[in-house]
Amino acid sequence: MRSSLVALIGLASFSMAPVSPAADAPQKIKVLIVTGDDVAVHPWHEVSQAVRDTLLAAGKFDVRVCEDPHIFDSAVALKAYDVVFLQFYNAALPTLSDAAKQNLLDYVKGGKGLCISHLSSASFKEWGEFRQLCGRYWVMGQSGHGPRGVFKATIADKDNPITKGLTDFETDDELYAKLQGDAPIHVLVTAASDWSKTVEPLAFTLDYGKGRVFHEAFGHDGKAVKTPNVGTLIQRGTEWAATGKVE
Repeated sequence: MRSSLVALIGLASFSMAPVSPAADAPQKIKVLIVTGDDVAVHPWHEVSQAVRDTLLAAGKFDVRVCEDPHIFDSAVALKAYDVVFLQFYNAALPTLSDAAKQNLLDYVKGGKGLCISHLSSASFKEWGEFRQLCGRYWVMGQSGHGPRGVFKATIADKDNPITKGLTDFETDDELYAKLQGDAPIHVLVTAASDWSKTVEPLAFTLDYGKGRVFHEAFGHDGKAVKTPNVGTLIQRGTEWAATGKVE
């Protein structure tokens, strides 16, 4: 009788024990920010930190920053992440190895996410498939922008989960123009450029194999990244690239 009573008490204690919050918490999205080089006017240390802070503020992301693009040489290392956020232009560093290029393509084609930010689309200019991956890309001598300043960004698709609920906004940044390429893209945000005299796509998405690419041309410096609606676009776009949805 005594042993049975002890067993019942133990069972009751187990059933009434509180469930660990960690067991119920959703798994965070694993983000790899790749940075480490850019043109001199872009403070990449500052920008990568601003992007990291912006993602962490959402509470949905586990963020790591790598200042060595040769991490792409390891397919195993890449597989640990749900999405790569490229905040990098190889102004001084050499391009990637053929193996690293294939690893990045396979990563996205296989169902992972990629985010392209600001001048990142100018990277690896000899690599044609990377330009397809970016959807639109900066070409030195063709692409450009007027003086950095305040301009109005317009929400082009108000029903997309990345932009839903957002309104047109002003930001103090470089308004990128004349990005090249004709790959099918889904435009989310635009702005009218005084420099190019046309309306330019500043945030858009595209599918690549089983994976997803979110491309935003904002982010000259930390101040530009921290513009509220830009921060929201970065958070939502990164989530969408990683998972295919925004919750």
